[in-house]
Amino acid sequence: MPTNQPVGDALDFKPVSRPGREPLRGERVVVRPLDADRDAEPLYAESHPPNGDAAVWTYLPDGPYQSPGHLRRMLAWAQTCEDPLYFALAPLPAERPAGMASYLRITPEFGVIEIGHIWFGSSLRRTTAATEAIFLLARHAFDDLGYRRLEWKCNALNASSCRAAERFGFTFEGVFRKHMVVKGRNRDTAWFSITDDEWPAIRLGFERWLAPENFDETGAQRRRLSDLIAEAQS
Repeated sequence: MPTNQPVGDALDFKPVSRPGREPLRGERVVVRPLDADRDAEPLYAESHPPNGDAAVWTYLPDGPYQSPGHLRRMLAWAQTCEDPLYFALAPLPAERPAGMASYLRITPEFGVIEIGHIWFGSSLRRTTAATEAIFLLARHAFDDLGYRRLEWKCNALNASSCRAAERFGFTFEGVFRKHMVVKGRNRDTAWFSITDDEWPAIRLGFERWLAPENFDETGAQRRRLSDLIAEAQS
């Protein structure tokens, strides 16, 4: 090979394992496999009126749904799907599902994986449990399975998802213009990632944020996650 051309670093890399359907249990939430029969009713209630907000479906490829039975049919398919590999997000201690997430575009031969199809229901949004769910998925990908790169992609118009990615420590990489057609509309896709060399500092920021001493007696955070991640990276 010519030596006067730039090339990537040589790696002693072996393909990693695909994620399985085992539950990921934290202190405030369990990320567990879907069960269409028991999850359809609570997930529908969390994401549709009168108690839920159907806006969670605006930027997703599916939904909203006509009824719990309609959602149950989607969940029945999703619980057998390998990629995306879907999970219910069930806050503790009740373990009533209040959102969903998945691993997708799983590429073990390159060590690349994405988390996506994420939505938090009304009772889960802006909670410590929601943040811990993302942490559990990221930690499993990097620490247990050995992936090199974790991706987050969203509609570039979805400002809340873009903000969330940056809060969770993902780096913005750019926009793929005219990337998809979703629900009959153009989608430009914003790309974000965390790499394995970045993960130890980001993990430390998550761990410090999730620590009991970071919350006061009312449950309010003392320090922001983004600040703790930036501090760990410095």
